[in-house]
Amino acid sequence: MAKLKTKSGAVLSARDVEALANEAERGYDLRRARRVRVGRPSLGKRGASPRIQVRIDPQLDKALRRRARAERRSVSDLARTALRSYVGDSR
Repeated sequence: MAKLKTKSGAVLSARDVEALANEAERGYDLRRARRVRVGRPSLGKRGASPRIQVRIDPQLDKALRRRARAERRSVSDLARTALRSYVGDSR
């Protein structure tokens, strides 16, 4: 049998797998299940953050990625900073 691992990387023993299988066969009480959020966290206080897409020329893309690497920031973070500056949002 191939090694099975948890999300954190811990290797499951045959005993662990058996215990999980037994639990599954007994059935789960979904009222006790934790809600798992998917996706990236919101940038605002509530709700999903709006997403925009823009097309840029290859030279601007290259310059943007170079600047992001140099500043150890994401391209999205640089774009948000530039947009805030352009529209006058001083957050």
